[in-house]
Amino acid sequence: MADQLARARAFARLHIPGAPLVLFNVWDAGSARAVAGAGARALATGSHPVASAHGYEDGEKIPLDLAIANLERIVGAVDLPVSVDLEAGYGASSEVVSETVTRALSAGAVGCNLEDRRIGTSELFPVAESAARVGAARAAAERCGVPFFVNARTDLFLVTPAAEQDDALVDAALERAAAWAAAGADGLFVPGLADEARIARLCAASPLPVNLFARPDGPSLVRLAELGAARISHGPIPWRLAMKSLAEAARAAHGALSGLAAE
Repeated sequence: MADQLARARAFARLHIPGAPLVLFNVWDAGSARAVAGAGARALATGSHPVASAHGYEDGEKIPLDLAIANLERIVGAVDLPVSVDLEAGYGASSEVVSETVTRALSAGAVGCNLEDRRIGTSELFPVAESAARVGAARAAAERCGVPFFVNARTDLFLVTPAAEQDDALVDAALERAAAWAAAGADGLFVPGLADEARIARLCAASPLPVNLFARPDGPSLVRLAELGAARISHGPIPWRLAMKSLAEAARAAHGALSGLAAE
């Protein structure tokens, strides 16, 4: 518990607007060790790569028991703070969210992502309901005595095409951020937002440190930092890079002897 407390406090301190924590997301103990060895200051899982690595689709398809067991192995493999992607909390009610967060805490996590989209749909929880779910996560952490970093994620910019994103959507995100901050959230995650002016406005006005998503076709890490990011995640990108490299190496190996005549 002492190690987990120290790691939780250290993790929270790494969220600095303009000097963000960079998370190159991992999916198992092996990838965690590789990223830790590359100089990471903390680790975070991504729901998509964790599910894919175990043969499941994203969207809470991987059984929670398996996801928690995987988390335990990651925590045990490294000496770094580990945050876990809990998607929408694996439950329709706030009570189930609380149970899920308690299990993640027991496995050694120091933080989680908690999104506001109903799994399997493009519908978001109403502001008050999503705030209650955040509050349930905070209450679970307080019962466990760990300063757990609740990174509340809005999918407003994922369910809205880029061409339709406007300043009103930023206002809606800020409304959620205010409600979540009051409910005990520690961070605001806004994947899907790429417009630099809106990123800057959101980071300046948010009551919570802002987590942005690194995209190959988006602003650079340096630029995201300049715009005010306190945390930058890579989501499924590391998994896709690893699988692409694996597939290319496998094709080369399988084709190495293709020119030899059969005896």
